[in-house]
Amino acid sequence: MTTIVKGRRIDWGGLFLYVFLTLMGFVMLTPLVYMVSTAFKPISELFLFPPRFFVMNPTLKNFYSLFQASGTTMVPFSRYIFNSLVVSMVIVVGGVLISALAAYPLSKHDMPFRKAIFNLVILALMFSPQVTQIPQYIIMSKIGLMNTYFALILPYLAYPIGLFLIKQFLDQIPDVLLEAGKVDGAKEWTIFWRIVMPMLKPAWATLSLFIFIAAWNDPWSSAVYTTTEDMKTLPYALTTISGGANAIATVGTVGAASLLMIVPTVIVFVVTQKMVLETMAHSGIKE
Repeated sequence: MTTIVKGRRIDWGGLFLYVFLTLMGFVMLTPLVYMVSTAFKPISELFLFPPRFFVMNPTLKNFYSLFQASGTTMVPFSRYIFNSLVVSMVIVVGGVLISALAAYPLSKHDMPFRKAIFNLVILALMFSPQVTQIPQYIIMSKIGLMNTYFALILPYLAYPIGLFLIKQFLDQIPDVLLEAGKVDGAKEWTIFWRIVMPMLKPAWATLSLFIFIAAWNDPWSSAVYTTTEDMKTLPYALTTISGGANAIATVGTVGAASLLMIVPTVIVFVVTQKMVLETMAHSGIKE
Protein backbone atom coordinates (compact mmCIF):
# COMPACT_ATOMS: atom_id res chain seq x y z
CA MET A 1 0.00 0.00 0.00
CA THR A 2 1.28 3.45 -0.99
CA THR A 3 0.26 6.79 0.56
CA ILE A 4 1.02 10.28 -0.73
CA VAL A 5 1.79 12.76 2.08
CA LYS A 6 2.71 16.36 1.16
CA GLY A 7 3.77 15.35 -2.31
CA ARG A 8 5.85 12.43 -1.07
CA ARG A 9 4.96 8.83 -1.76
CA ILE A 10 5.28 6.51 1.25
CA ASP A 11 5.54 2.80 0.57
CA TRP A 12 4.13 1.34 3.79
CA GLY A 13 4.90 -2.22 2.68
CA GLY A 14 8.54 -1.42 2.07
CA LEU A 15 8.76 0.52 5.33
CA PHE A 16 7.27 -2.37 7.30
CA LEU A 17 9.68 -4.80 5.63
CA TYR A 18 12.64 -2.52 6.44
CA VAL A 19 11.62 -2.24 10.12
CA PHE A 20 10.97 -5.99 10.35
CA LEU A 21 14.37 -6.90 8.85
CA THR A 22 16.09 -4.39 11.14
CA LEU A 23 14.49 -5.96 14.20
CA MET A 24 15.43 -9.44 12.99
CA GLY A 25 19.00 -8.23 12.51
CA PHE A 26 19.13 -7.11 16.15
CA VAL A 27 17.69 -10.47 17.24
CA MET A 28 20.41 -12.34 15.32
CA LEU A 29 23.08 -10.12 16.90
CA THR A 30 21.86 -10.95 20.41
CA PRO A 31 23.93 -14.16 20.87
CA LEU A 32 27.05 -12.39 19.64
CA VAL A 33 26.54 -9.47 22.01
CA TYR A 34 25.90 -11.85 24.92
CA MET A 35 29.07 -13.80 24.10
CA VAL A 36 31.14 -10.60 24.13
CA SER A 37 29.53 -9.60 27.41
CA THR A 38 30.25 -13.00 28.96
CA ALA A 39 33.90 -12.82 27.92
CA PHE A 40 34.37 -9.72 30.09
CA LYS A 41 32.24 -10.78 33.08
CA PRO A 42 33.92 -11.44 36.44
CA ILE A 43 33.08 -14.65 38.29
CA SER A 44 30.66 -12.76 40.56
CA GLU A 45 28.42 -11.93 37.57
CA LEU A 46 28.51 -15.23 35.70
CA PHE A 47 25.76 -16.99 37.65
CA LEU A 48 23.61 -14.17 38.95
CA PHE A 49 19.85 -14.77 39.04
CA PRO A 50 18.16 -13.24 37.23
CA PRO A 51 21.08 -13.21 34.81
CA ARG A 52 22.39 -9.91 33.49
CA PHE A 53 22.67 -9.57 29.74
CA PHE A 54 25.33 -6.84 29.82
CA VAL A 55 28.45 -6.89 31.96
CA MET A 56 28.45 -4.40 34.84
CA ASN A 57 32.10 -4.61 35.94
CA PRO A 58 34.17 -5.67 32.90
CA THR A 59 37.42 -7.47 33.52
CA LEU A 60 40.20 -9.05 31.46
CA LYS A 61 40.73 -11.84 33.99
CA ASN A 62 39.10 -14.42 31.72
CA PHE A 63 41.60 -13.67 28.94
CA TYR A 64 44.46 -13.76 31.43
CA SER A 65 43.34 -17.15 32.72
CA LEU A 66 42.95 -18.39 29.17
CA PHE A 67 46.54 -17.60 28.20
CA GLN A 68 48.24 -18.39 31.49
CA ALA A 69 46.46 -21.58 32.52
CA SER A 70 45.21 -23.60 29.57
CA GLY A 71 43.15 -26.06 31.60
CA THR A 72 44.59 -29.58 31.73
CA THR A 73 46.98 -29.06 28.83
CA MET A 74 50.72 -28.51 29.09
CA VAL A 75 51.12 -25.97 26.29
CA PRO A 76 50.27 -22.24 26.29
CA PHE A 77 46.95 -21.25 24.80
CA SER A 78 48.73 -19.04 22.28
CA ARG A 79 50.02 -22.25 20.67
CA TYR A 80 46.48 -23.27 19.74
CA ILE A 81 45.86 -19.87 18.16
CA PHE A 82 49.13 -20.08 16.23
CA ASN A 83 48.30 -23.55 14.90
CA SER A 84 44.82 -22.45 13.81
CA LEU A 85 46.17 -19.37 12.04
CA VAL A 86 48.89 -21.30 10.19
CA VAL A 87 46.59 -24.12 9.13
CA SER A 88 43.71 -21.84 8.12
CA MET A 89 45.85 -19.43 6.08
CA VAL A 90 47.65 -22.20 4.20
CA ILE A 91 44.33 -23.92 3.50
CA VAL A 92 42.84 -20.68 2.17
CA VAL A 93 45.76 -19.92 -0.16
CA GLY A 94 46.15 -23.51 -1.33
CA GLY A 95 42.43 -24.11 -1.70
CA VAL A 96 41.88 -21.00 -3.80
CA LEU A 97 44.85 -21.71 -6.09
CA ILE A 98 43.98 -25.37 -6.61
CA SER A 99 40.31 -24.59 -7.24
CA ALA A 100 41.20 -21.86 -9.76
CA LEU A 101 43.81 -24.01 -11.52
CA ALA A 102 41.36 -26.91 -11.76
CA ALA A 103 38.38 -24.80 -12.85
CA TYR A 104 40.24 -22.87 -15.57
CA PRO A 105 40.75 -25.77 -18.03
CA LEU A 106 37.28 -27.14 -17.28
CA SER A 107 35.75 -23.81 -18.26
CA LYS A 108 38.01 -22.38 -20.97
CA HIS A 109 39.68 -25.37 -22.63
CA ASP A 110 38.18 -28.07 -24.80
CA MET A 111 39.85 -30.84 -22.83
CA PRO A 112 38.74 -34.49 -23.08
CA PHE A 113 36.09 -35.69 -20.62
CA ARG A 114 35.67 -32.24 -19.08
CA LYS A 115 31.91 -32.68 -18.74
CA ALA A 116 32.40 -36.05 -17.05
CA ILE A 117 34.98 -34.57 -14.68
CA PHE A 118 32.69 -31.69 -13.80
CA ASN A 119 29.81 -34.10 -13.23
CA LEU A 120 32.03 -35.99 -10.77
CA VAL A 121 32.62 -32.71 -8.94
CA ILE A 122 28.87 -32.13 -8.78
CA LEU A 123 28.45 -35.68 -7.50
CA ALA A 124 31.00 -35.04 -4.76
CA LEU A 125 28.88 -32.13 -3.51
CA MET A 126 26.11 -34.60 -2.67
CA PHE A 127 28.18 -36.45 -0.06
CA SER A 128 28.55 -35.32 3.53
CA PRO A 129 32.16 -34.61 4.59
CA GLN A 130 31.81 -37.27 7.29
CA VAL A 131 31.66 -39.94 4.57
CA THR A 132 35.30 -39.36 3.61
CA GLN A 133 36.74 -38.99 7.12
CA ILE A 134 37.66 -42.66 7.60
CA PRO A 135 39.40 -42.98 4.18
CA GLN A 136 41.23 -39.72 4.84
CA TYR A 137 42.44 -40.98 8.21
CA ILE A 138 43.69 -44.24 6.68
CA ILE A 139 45.55 -42.36 3.94
CA MET A 140 47.20 -39.92 6.37
CA SER A 141 48.22 -42.79 8.61
CA LYS A 142 49.63 -44.90 5.77
CA ILE A 143 51.78 -42.11 4.30
CA GLY A 144 53.10 -41.08 7.71
CA LEU A 145 51.65 -37.59 7.98
CA MET A 146 50.06 -37.96 11.41
CA ASN A 147 51.01 -35.24 13.92
CA THR A 148 52.03 -32.82 11.17
CA TYR A 149 50.53 -29.69 9.67
CA PHE A 150 50.16 -31.56 6.38
CA ALA A 151 47.56 -33.87 7.94
CA LEU A 152 45.49 -30.84 8.95
CA ILE A 153 45.89 -29.08 5.60
CA LEU A 154 45.80 -31.64 2.78
CA PRO A 155 42.21 -32.94 3.26
CA TYR A 156 40.84 -29.39 2.94
CA LEU A 157 42.63 -28.68 -0.35
CA ALA A 158 40.19 -30.96 -2.18
CA TYR A 159 37.23 -28.58 -1.97
CA PRO A 160 34.51 -29.40 -4.54
CA ILE A 161 32.42 -26.36 -3.64
CA GLY A 162 35.37 -24.11 -4.46
CA LEU A 163 35.93 -25.68 -7.86
CA PHE A 164 32.22 -25.45 -8.64
CA LEU A 165 32.01 -21.79 -7.57
CA ILE A 166 35.03 -20.62 -9.55
CA LYS A 167 34.07 -22.68 -12.60
CA GLN A 168 30.62 -21.07 -12.67
CA PHE A 169 32.20 -17.63 -12.36
CA LEU A 170 34.73 -18.42 -15.09
CA ASP A 171 31.91 -19.31 -17.48
CA GLN A 172 30.82 -15.66 -17.33
CA ILE A 173 34.19 -14.36 -18.57
CA PRO A 174 34.05 -13.80 -22.37
CA ASP A 175 36.40 -16.03 -24.33
CA VAL A 176 37.35 -13.07 -26.53
CA LEU A 177 39.39 -11.60 -23.66
CA LEU A 178 41.53 -14.72 -23.50
CA GLU A 179 41.81 -14.88 -27.27
CA ALA A 180 42.99 -11.26 -27.31
CA GLY A 181 45.75 -12.18 -24.87
CA LYS A 182 46.84 -15.07 -27.07
CA VAL A 183 46.88 -12.80 -30.12
CA ASP A 184 49.18 -10.41 -28.23
CA GLY A 185 51.58 -13.30 -27.60
CA ALA A 186 50.71 -14.04 -23.97
CA LYS A 187 51.48 -17.54 -22.75
CA GLU A 188 48.92 -19.67 -20.93
CA TRP A 189 50.36 -18.90 -17.50
CA THR A 190 50.42 -15.17 -18.28
CA ILE A 191 46.77 -15.25 -19.34
CA PHE A 192 45.84 -17.12 -16.17
CA TRP A 193 47.69 -14.85 -13.74
CA ARG A 194 47.31 -11.48 -15.51
CA ILE A 195 43.79 -11.78 -16.96
CA VAL A 196 41.84 -14.60 -15.34
CA MET A 197 42.85 -14.28 -11.68
CA PRO A 198 42.21 -10.50 -11.42
CA MET A 199 38.76 -10.99 -12.95
CA LEU A 200 38.11 -13.83 -10.50
CA LYS A 201 38.77 -11.63 -7.47
CA PRO A 202 35.13 -11.63 -6.25
CA ALA A 203 34.94 -15.41 -6.66
CA TRP A 204 38.16 -16.26 -4.87
CA ALA A 205 37.38 -13.69 -2.17
CA THR A 206 34.08 -15.48 -1.54
CA LEU A 207 35.81 -18.84 -1.62
CA SER A 208 38.45 -17.59 0.81
CA LEU A 209 35.71 -16.65 3.26
CA PHE A 210 34.00 -20.05 2.98
CA ILE A 211 37.25 -22.01 3.32
CA PHE A 212 38.51 -19.90 6.22
CA ILE A 213 35.29 -20.34 8.20
CA ALA A 214 35.27 -24.10 7.59
CA ALA A 215 38.95 -24.57 8.49
CA TRP A 216 38.99 -22.16 11.42
CA ASN A 217 35.96 -23.78 13.12
CA ASP A 218 36.92 -27.42 12.56
CA PRO A 219 37.83 -29.34 15.75
CA TRP A 220 37.60 -32.79 14.16
CA SER A 221 40.84 -32.75 12.14
CA SER A 222 42.90 -31.73 15.15
CA ALA A 223 41.34 -34.40 17.36
CA VAL A 224 41.90 -37.21 14.83
CA TYR A 225 45.11 -36.42 12.94
CA THR A 226 47.20 -35.22 15.91
CA THR A 227 48.02 -36.86 19.22
CA THR A 228 50.50 -34.37 20.66
CA GLU A 229 49.06 -31.33 22.41
CA ASP A 230 51.32 -28.82 20.67
CA MET A 231 49.70 -29.67 17.32
CA LYS A 232 46.11 -29.07 18.44
CA THR A 233 44.08 -26.14 17.13
CA LEU A 234 41.85 -23.54 18.77
CA PRO A 235 38.46 -25.30 18.24
CA TYR A 236 39.85 -28.40 19.95
CA ALA A 237 41.14 -26.31 22.85
CA LEU A 238 37.75 -24.65 23.20
CA THR A 239 36.08 -28.08 23.39
CA THR A 240 38.58 -29.13 26.06
CA ILE A 241 37.98 -26.03 28.13
CA SER A 242 34.21 -26.47 27.85
CA GLY A 243 34.54 -29.89 29.43
CA GLY A 244 36.66 -28.69 32.33
CA ALA A 245 35.85 -29.46 35.95
CA ASN A 246 35.64 -25.85 37.19
CA ALA A 247 32.29 -24.83 35.72
CA ILE A 248 32.26 -21.27 37.08
CA ALA A 249 35.70 -20.41 35.75
CA THR A 250 35.01 -22.29 32.51
CA VAL A 251 32.03 -20.13 31.53
CA GLY A 252 34.20 -17.02 31.50
CA THR A 253 37.15 -18.63 29.78
CA VAL A 254 34.89 -20.22 27.14
CA GLY A 255 33.40 -16.78 26.49
CA ALA A 256 36.89 -15.32 26.12
CA ALA A 257 38.01 -18.18 23.86
CA SER A 258 34.85 -17.89 21.75
CA LEU A 259 35.46 -14.17 21.30
CA LEU A 260 39.05 -14.78 20.21
CA MET A 261 37.80 -17.47 17.85
CA ILE A 262 35.17 -15.35 16.16
CA VAL A 263 37.26 -12.17 15.74
CA PRO A 264 39.33 -13.47 12.76
CA THR A 265 36.14 -14.67 11.04
CA VAL A 266 34.53 -11.26 11.43
CA ILE A 267 37.68 -9.53 10.13
CA VAL A 268 37.83 -11.79 7.06
CA PHE A 269 34.14 -11.19 6.37
CA VAL A 270 34.48 -7.40 6.68
CA VAL A 271 37.46 -7.41 4.30
CA THR A 272 35.74 -9.61 1.70
CA GLN A 273 32.14 -8.41 2.19
CA LYS A 274 31.96 -6.19 -0.88
CA MET A 275 33.39 -8.83 -3.21
CA VAL A 276 31.20 -11.56 -1.69
CA LEU A 277 28.08 -9.51 -2.38
CA GLU A 278 29.32 -8.88 -5.92
CA THR A 279 29.72 -12.61 -6.47
CA MET A 280 26.21 -13.31 -5.19
CA ALA A 281 24.75 -10.57 -7.37
CA HIS A 282 26.37 -11.85 -10.58
CA SER A 283 26.41 -15.59 -9.94
CA GLY A 284 23.45 -16.20 -12.25
CA ILE A 285 24.31 -13.77 -15.06
CA LYS A 286 25.45 -15.22 -18.35
CA GLU A 287 27.01 -13.39 -21.27
